[in-house]
Amino acid sequence: MVEHRAGTSTAVVALVLVAGLLIGGLVTSYVFMRRINELQSDLGNLSSQLSHISGNQTFYNQTITVYQNETALAEMYQKTKDSVVLIRGNTNSGSVQGSGFIYNMSGSMVVVTNNHVVHGTTSLSVTFADGNGYSAVVNGTDPYSDLAVLTVIGAPESEFKPLIVVNSSTLKVGDPVIAIGAPYGLVGSMTTGEVSALGRTITEEQYTGGFTIANIIQTSAPINPGNSGGPLLNFDGKVVGITAAIIENSQGVGFAVPSNSILREIMALVATGSYDGHSYLGVRGMDMDYFRAQEMGVNVTYGWAISETVAGGPADNAGVEANDILVGINGYQIHNGDEMSSYLEEKTLPDQSVILAIVRNNSQLDLMLVLGKRPPPPA
Repeated sequence: MVEHRAGTSTAVVALVLVAGLLIGGLVTSYVFMRRINELQSDLGNLSSQLSHISGNQTFYNQTITVYQNETALAEMYQKTKDSVVLIRGNTNSGSVQGSGFIYNMSGSMVVVTNNHVVHGTTSLSVTFADGNGYSAVVNGTDPYSDLAVLTVIGAPESEFKPLIVVNSSTLKVGDPVIAIGAPYGLVGSMTTGEVSALGRTITEEQYTGGFTIANIIQTSAPINPGNSGGPLLNFDGKVVGITAAIIENSQGVGFAVPSNSILREIMALVATGSYDGHSYLGVRGMDMDYFRAQEMGVNVTYGWAISETVAGGPADNAGVEANDILVGINGYQIHNGDEMSSYLEEKTLPDQSVILAIVRNNSQLDLMLVLGKRPPPPA
Protein backbone atom coordinates (compact mmCIF):
# COMPACT_ATOMS: atom_id res chain seq x y z
CA MET A 1 0.00 0.00 0.00
CA VAL A 2 2.83 2.31 0.73
CA GLU A 3 4.47 1.70 -2.63
CA HIS A 4 1.15 2.26 -4.47
CA ARG A 5 0.61 5.58 -2.74
CA ALA A 6 4.17 6.70 -3.54
CA GLY A 7 3.68 5.89 -7.24
CA THR A 8 0.42 7.79 -7.33
CA SER A 9 2.06 10.87 -5.73
CA THR A 10 4.87 10.78 -8.24
CA ALA A 11 2.39 10.70 -11.11
CA VAL A 12 0.48 13.66 -9.70
CA VAL A 13 3.68 15.67 -9.35
CA ALA A 14 4.61 14.81 -12.90
CA LEU A 15 1.23 15.95 -14.18
CA VAL A 16 1.54 19.23 -12.26
CA LEU A 17 4.97 19.82 -13.73
CA VAL A 18 3.72 19.12 -17.26
CA ALA A 19 0.73 21.42 -16.74
CA GLY A 20 3.04 24.14 -15.42
CA LEU A 21 5.28 23.83 -18.42
CA LEU A 22 2.29 24.06 -20.74
CA ILE A 23 0.85 27.09 -18.95
CA GLY A 24 4.29 28.77 -18.83
CA GLY A 25 4.73 28.16 -22.53
CA LEU A 26 1.36 29.68 -23.30
CA VAL A 27 2.11 32.73 -21.16
CA THR A 28 5.50 33.13 -22.76
CA SER A 29 3.98 32.83 -26.23
CA TYR A 30 1.38 35.47 -25.34
CA VAL A 31 4.01 37.88 -24.05
CA PHE A 32 6.20 37.19 -27.07
CA MET A 33 3.35 37.80 -29.55
CA ARG A 34 2.37 41.00 -27.74
CA ARG A 35 5.95 42.23 -27.99
CA ILE A 36 5.96 41.42 -31.71
CA ASN A 37 2.81 43.50 -32.16
CA GLU A 38 4.38 46.40 -30.27
CA LEU A 39 7.48 46.19 -32.44
CA GLN A 40 5.34 46.16 -35.59
CA SER A 41 3.51 49.24 -34.32
CA ASP A 42 6.84 51.00 -33.62
CA LEU A 43 8.03 50.03 -37.08
CA GLY A 44 4.89 51.58 -38.58
CA ASN A 45 5.46 54.82 -36.66
CA LEU A 46 9.09 54.88 -37.79
CA SER A 47 8.02 54.37 -41.39
CA SER A 48 5.62 57.29 -41.10
CA GLN A 49 8.36 59.51 -39.66
CA LEU A 50 10.71 58.50 -42.45
CA SER A 51 8.02 59.40 -44.97
CA HIS A 52 7.61 62.83 -43.31
CA ILE A 53 11.38 63.39 -43.39
CA SER A 54 11.40 62.39 -47.06
CA GLY A 55 8.72 65.01 -47.76
CA ASN A 56 10.79 67.68 -45.97
CA GLN A 57 13.82 66.67 -47.99
CA THR A 58 12.09 67.93 -51.15
CA PHE A 59 11.75 71.35 -49.49
CA TYR A 60 15.42 71.42 -48.60
CA ASN A 61 16.35 70.60 -52.18
CA GLN A 62 14.19 73.48 -53.41
CA THR A 63 15.92 75.85 -51.00
CA ILE A 64 19.30 74.78 -52.28
CA THR A 65 18.12 75.30 -55.84
CA VAL A 66 17.09 78.90 -55.06
CA TYR A 67 20.46 79.55 -53.47
CA GLN A 68 22.24 78.15 -56.48
CA ASN A 69 20.22 80.47 -58.71
CA GLU A 70 21.48 83.42 -56.68
CA THR A 71 25.03 82.38 -57.46
CA ALA A 72 24.17 83.39 -61.04
CA LEU A 73 24.92 86.94 -59.84
CA ALA A 74 28.51 86.28 -60.81
CA GLU A 75 27.40 85.48 -64.35
CA MET A 76 25.16 88.53 -64.47
CA TYR A 77 28.03 90.72 -63.28
CA GLN A 78 30.19 89.45 -66.11
CA LYS A 79 27.46 90.39 -68.60
CA THR A 80 26.88 93.91 -67.25
CA LYS A 81 30.21 95.18 -65.88
CA ASP A 82 31.49 96.27 -69.30
CA SER A 83 28.46 98.58 -69.62
CA VAL A 84 29.47 100.62 -66.56
CA VAL A 85 32.00 103.43 -66.94
CA LEU A 86 34.13 105.64 -64.73
CA ILE A 87 33.59 109.40 -65.20
CA ARG A 88 36.25 111.92 -64.25
CA GLY A 89 35.95 115.67 -64.58
CA ASN A 90 37.86 118.88 -63.91
CA THR A 91 36.29 121.97 -62.37
CA ASN A 92 37.62 125.43 -61.61
CA SER A 93 38.26 124.31 -58.05
CA GLY A 94 39.45 120.71 -58.46
CA SER A 95 38.26 117.41 -59.84
CA VAL A 96 35.20 115.16 -59.57
CA GLN A 97 34.55 111.47 -60.06
CA GLY A 98 31.51 109.27 -60.53
CA SER A 99 29.99 106.43 -62.50
CA GLY A 100 27.72 106.05 -65.51
CA PHE A 101 26.36 103.42 -67.87
CA ILE A 102 25.92 102.96 -71.61
CA TYR A 103 22.45 103.36 -73.12
CA ASN A 104 21.34 102.89 -76.71
CA MET A 105 19.04 105.78 -77.55
CA SER A 106 17.54 105.02 -80.95
CA GLY A 107 20.86 103.85 -82.32
CA SER A 108 22.98 106.54 -80.65
CA MET A 109 25.23 105.36 -77.84
CA VAL A 110 25.23 107.72 -74.85
CA VAL A 111 26.33 107.62 -71.21
CA VAL A 112 23.72 108.22 -68.51
CA THR A 113 24.90 109.61 -65.17
CA ASN A 114 23.90 112.08 -62.42
CA ASN A 115 23.75 115.81 -62.93
CA HIS A 116 25.72 116.38 -59.74
CA VAL A 117 28.60 114.27 -61.13
CA VAL A 118 29.16 116.60 -64.09
CA HIS A 119 27.88 119.91 -62.69
CA GLY A 120 30.42 122.69 -63.11
CA THR A 121 32.96 120.60 -64.99
CA THR A 122 35.22 122.22 -67.59
CA SER A 123 36.37 118.92 -69.11
CA LEU A 124 35.28 115.29 -68.85
CA SER A 125 36.61 111.81 -69.57
CA VAL A 126 34.92 108.42 -69.69
CA THR A 127 36.92 105.26 -68.96
CA PHE A 128 35.53 101.88 -70.01
CA ALA A 129 35.95 98.62 -68.14
CA ASP A 130 38.90 97.64 -70.36
CA GLY A 131 40.82 100.71 -69.15
CA ASN A 132 40.47 102.75 -72.33
CA GLY A 133 39.61 106.39 -71.68
CA TYR A 134 38.14 109.02 -73.98
CA SER A 135 37.01 112.63 -73.89
CA ALA A 136 33.31 113.27 -73.32
CA VAL A 137 30.86 116.18 -73.56
CA VAL A 138 27.55 116.88 -71.84
CA ASN A 139 24.45 116.61 -74.05
CA GLY A 140 21.92 117.64 -71.45
CA THR A 141 21.21 117.87 -67.73
CA ASP A 142 18.21 118.04 -65.41
CA PRO A 143 19.00 118.99 -61.81
CA TYR A 144 15.36 118.37 -60.79
CA SER A 145 15.83 114.65 -61.55
CA ASP A 146 19.61 114.63 -61.02
CA LEU A 147 20.14 113.27 -64.54
CA ALA A 148 22.77 113.97 -67.20
CA VAL A 149 23.53 112.48 -70.62
CA LEU A 150 27.04 112.46 -72.13
CA THR A 151 28.49 111.70 -75.54
CA VAL A 152 31.88 109.96 -75.72
CA ILE A 153 34.26 111.35 -78.34
CA GLY A 154 36.31 109.04 -80.55
CA ALA A 155 35.51 105.69 -78.93
CA PRO A 156 35.10 102.75 -81.34
CA GLU A 157 31.76 101.01 -81.56
CA SER A 158 33.20 97.92 -79.86
CA GLU A 159 33.50 99.83 -76.57
CA PHE A 160 29.76 100.40 -76.25
CA LYS A 161 27.81 97.61 -74.56
CA PRO A 162 24.45 99.16 -73.64
CA LEU A 163 22.20 98.14 -70.78
CA ILE A 164 18.43 97.77 -71.10
CA VAL A 165 16.35 100.27 -69.09
CA VAL A 166 12.97 98.94 -67.92
CA ASN A 167 9.86 100.35 -66.25
CA SER A 168 10.48 101.06 -62.56
CA SER A 169 6.75 101.22 -61.75
CA THR A 170 6.75 97.44 -61.25
CA LEU A 171 9.23 97.65 -58.36
CA LYS A 172 8.02 96.55 -54.94
CA VAL A 173 9.51 96.97 -51.50
CA GLY A 174 11.60 93.87 -50.85
CA ASP A 175 12.67 93.37 -54.47
CA PRO A 176 16.38 92.52 -54.71
CA VAL A 177 18.59 95.03 -56.51
CA ILE A 178 22.26 95.38 -57.48
CA ALA A 179 24.43 98.50 -57.74
CA ILE A 180 27.54 98.58 -59.93
CA GLY A 181 29.91 101.54 -59.98
CA ALA A 182 33.24 102.93 -58.89
CA PRO A 183 33.04 103.80 -55.18
CA TYR A 184 36.20 105.62 -54.09
CA GLY A 185 37.53 105.00 -57.61
CA LEU A 186 37.32 101.21 -57.23
CA VAL A 187 36.07 100.49 -60.74
CA GLY A 188 33.61 97.64 -61.32
CA SER A 189 32.46 97.24 -57.72
CA MET A 190 29.15 95.42 -57.17
CA THR A 191 26.91 95.51 -54.10
CA THR A 192 23.55 93.89 -53.48
CA GLY A 193 20.52 94.75 -51.37
CA GLU A 194 16.81 95.30 -51.70
CA VAL A 195 14.30 98.02 -52.32
CA SER A 196 13.57 99.31 -48.82
CA ALA A 197 11.09 102.07 -49.75
CA LEU A 198 9.54 103.77 -52.77
CA GLY A 199 8.31 107.29 -53.49
CA ARG A 200 10.89 109.09 -51.34
CA THR A 201 12.02 112.66 -51.98
CA ILE A 202 15.51 114.11 -51.53
CA THR A 203 16.80 117.67 -51.81
CA GLU A 204 20.10 118.72 -53.37
CA GLU A 205 19.93 122.37 -52.39
CA GLN A 206 23.00 123.37 -54.38
CA TYR A 207 21.50 122.13 -57.65
CA THR A 208 17.73 122.42 -57.23
CA GLY A 209 17.28 125.64 -55.28
CA GLY A 210 15.21 123.94 -52.60
CA PHE A 211 12.92 121.94 -54.89
CA THR A 212 12.73 118.22 -54.18
CA ILE A 213 13.85 115.37 -56.40
CA ALA A 214 10.75 113.18 -56.29
CA ASN A 215 9.72 109.54 -56.61
CA ILE A 216 13.12 108.29 -55.42
CA ILE A 217 13.92 104.61 -54.76
CA GLN A 218 15.37 103.86 -51.33
CA THR A 219 17.67 100.84 -51.23
CA SER A 220 19.77 98.88 -48.76
CA ALA A 221 22.41 98.14 -51.43
CA PRO A 222 25.58 99.84 -50.12
CA ILE A 223 26.25 103.07 -52.04
CA ASN A 224 29.38 105.14 -51.47
CA PRO A 225 31.00 108.24 -52.99
CA GLY A 226 31.88 107.40 -56.58
CA ASN A 227 28.84 105.12 -57.02
CA SER A 228 26.78 108.13 -58.10
CA GLY A 229 25.56 107.76 -61.68
CA GLY A 230 25.97 104.00 -61.81
CA PRO A 231 23.07 101.68 -62.61
CA LEU A 232 20.73 100.10 -60.09
CA LEU A 233 19.83 96.73 -61.62
CA ASN A 234 17.17 94.12 -60.98
CA PHE A 235 18.19 90.46 -60.82
CA ASP A 236 17.69 90.19 -64.57
CA GLY A 237 20.48 92.70 -65.13
CA LYS A 238 18.06 95.43 -66.32
CA VAL A 239 18.30 99.06 -65.18
CA VAL A 240 15.56 100.09 -62.72
CA GLY A 241 17.31 103.18 -61.38
CA ILE A 242 20.47 105.25 -61.23
CA THR A 243 22.27 105.55 -57.88
CA ALA A 244 22.22 109.13 -56.73
CA ALA A 245 22.81 109.81 -53.05
CA ILE A 246 23.53 108.55 -49.57
CA ILE A 247 22.72 109.91 -46.13
CA GLU A 248 25.91 111.02 -44.43
CA ASN A 249 27.03 108.77 -41.55
CA SER A 250 24.20 106.31 -42.23
CA GLN A 251 24.41 102.60 -42.91
CA GLY A 252 22.14 100.69 -45.24
CA VAL A 253 20.27 103.66 -46.73
CA GLY A 254 20.91 104.83 -50.28
CA PHE A 255 18.82 106.50 -52.95
CA ALA A 256 18.37 106.06 -56.68
CA VAL A 257 16.53 108.01 -59.39
CA PRO A 258 13.88 105.69 -60.89
CA SER A 259 14.39 104.41 -64.42
CA ASN A 260 11.04 105.93 -65.44
CA SER A 261 12.64 109.36 -65.11
CA ILE A 262 15.37 108.29 -67.54
CA LEU A 263 12.86 106.94 -70.07
CA ARG A 264 10.68 110.04 -69.76
CA GLU A 265 13.47 112.62 -70.11
CA ILE A 266 16.34 111.26 -72.17
CA MET A 267 15.03 112.30 -75.59
CA ALA A 268 14.57 115.89 -74.43
CA LEU A 269 17.95 115.96 -72.70
CA VAL A 270 19.74 114.93 -75.89
CA ALA A 271 17.63 117.03 -78.26
CA THR A 272 17.33 120.27 -76.28
CA GLY A 273 19.86 119.95 -73.44
CA SER A 274 17.21 120.20 -70.71
CA TYR A 275 13.82 118.93 -69.53
CA ASP A 276 11.01 121.24 -68.47
CA GLY A 277 8.21 118.79 -67.73
CA HIS A 278 8.19 119.16 -63.94
CA SER A 279 4.80 120.25 -62.58
CA TYR A 280 4.55 123.12 -60.11
CA LEU A 281 1.92 123.85 -57.44
CA GLY A 282 3.43 126.96 -55.89
CA VAL A 283 2.99 126.01 -52.23
CA ARG A 284 5.14 125.58 -49.17
CA GLY A 285 4.20 123.38 -46.25
CA MET A 286 4.88 120.37 -44.08
CA ASP A 287 3.62 116.88 -43.32
CA MET A 288 0.61 116.52 -41.09
CA ASP A 289 0.69 114.37 -37.97
CA TYR A 290 -1.29 113.97 -34.76
CA PHE A 291 0.46 116.76 -32.85
CA ARG A 292 0.21 119.24 -35.73
CA ALA A 293 -3.48 118.43 -36.03
CA GLN A 294 -3.91 119.21 -32.34
CA GLU A 295 -2.11 122.53 -32.76
CA MET A 296 -4.25 123.45 -35.77
CA GLY A 297 -7.47 122.26 -34.14
CA VAL A 298 -8.38 119.92 -36.99
CA ASN A 299 -9.47 116.29 -37.08
CA VAL A 300 -7.26 115.10 -39.98
CA THR A 301 -3.81 113.76 -39.11
CA TYR A 302 -2.46 113.07 -42.60
CA GLY A 303 -1.82 115.12 -45.71
CA TRP A 304 0.30 118.18 -46.57
CA ALA A 305 -0.36 121.28 -44.47
CA ILE A 306 -0.09 124.43 -46.60
CA SER A 307 1.88 127.10 -44.76
CA GLU A 308 2.19 129.52 -47.67
CA THR A 309 1.20 129.94 -51.30
CA VAL A 310 3.40 131.67 -53.85
CA ALA A 311 1.71 134.89 -54.98
CA GLY A 312 0.38 134.48 -58.50
CA GLY A 313 1.26 130.78 -58.56
CA PRO A 314 -1.08 127.95 -59.55
CA ALA A 315 -2.29 127.24 -56.00
CA ASP A 316 -2.84 130.92 -55.24
CA ASN A 317 -4.82 131.35 -58.47
CA ALA A 318 -6.94 128.30 -57.62
CA GLY A 319 -7.95 129.69 -54.23
CA VAL A 320 -5.72 127.55 -52.00
CA GLU A 321 -5.11 129.24 -48.63
CA ALA A 322 -2.60 128.98 -45.81
CA ASN A 323 -3.62 126.31 -43.25
CA ASP A 324 -5.43 124.31 -45.93
CA ILE A 325 -4.54 120.61 -45.82
CA LEU A 326 -4.00 118.84 -49.14
CA VAL A 327 -5.32 115.28 -48.78
CA GLY A 328 -5.82 114.21 -52.40
CA ILE A 329 -5.08 114.87 -56.07
CA ASN A 330 -7.42 113.54 -58.77
CA GLY A 331 -8.89 111.04 -56.31
CA TYR A 332 -5.47 109.75 -55.17
CA GLN A 333 -5.07 110.07 -51.41
CA ILE A 334 -2.07 112.13 -50.30
CA HIS A 335 -0.63 111.21 -46.90
CA ASN A 336 2.52 113.35 -46.90
CA GLY A 337 4.80 115.55 -48.96
CA ASP A 338 6.65 112.58 -50.46
CA GLU A 339 3.42 111.24 -51.94
CA MET A 340 2.40 114.67 -53.21
CA SER A 341 5.74 115.27 -54.97
CA SER A 342 5.93 111.73 -56.36
CA TYR A 343 2.39 111.88 -57.73
CA LEU A 344 3.03 115.20 -59.46
CA GLU A 345 6.31 113.92 -60.92
CA GLU A 346 5.02 110.57 -62.15
CA LYS A 347 1.42 111.35 -63.10
CA THR A 348 1.21 114.97 -64.27
CA LEU A 349 2.67 117.58 -66.62
CA PRO A 350 2.65 121.39 -66.65
CA ASP A 351 -0.59 123.02 -67.91
CA GLN A 352 -2.58 119.95 -66.88
CA SER A 353 -5.76 120.48 -64.85
CA VAL A 354 -6.09 118.55 -61.59
CA ILE A 355 -8.61 118.38 -58.77
CA LEU A 356 -7.19 119.04 -55.31
CA ALA A 357 -8.98 117.61 -52.27
CA ILE A 358 -8.55 120.22 -49.53
CA VAL A 359 -9.54 120.13 -45.86
CA ARG A 360 -10.36 123.63 -44.59
CA ASN A 361 -11.83 124.20 -41.14
CA ASN A 362 -12.58 120.47 -40.84
CA SER A 363 -14.61 120.49 -44.06
CA GLN A 364 -13.43 119.02 -47.35
CA LEU A 365 -13.72 120.87 -50.65
CA ASP A 366 -12.47 120.23 -54.16
CA LEU A 367 -10.54 122.87 -56.08
CA MET A 368 -9.61 122.71 -59.75
CA LEU A 369 -6.04 123.85 -60.41
CA VAL A 370 -3.99 124.28 -63.59
CA LEU A 371 -0.46 123.11 -62.89
CA GLY A 372 2.43 125.39 -63.66
CA LYS A 373 6.04 124.67 -64.67
CA ARG A 374 8.94 124.81 -62.26
CA PRO A 375 11.19 127.83 -62.72
CA PRO A 376 14.64 127.13 -64.21
CA PRO A 377 17.09 125.52 -61.73
CA PRO A 378 20.03 127.53 -60.36
CA ALA A 379 22.90 127.96 -62.79
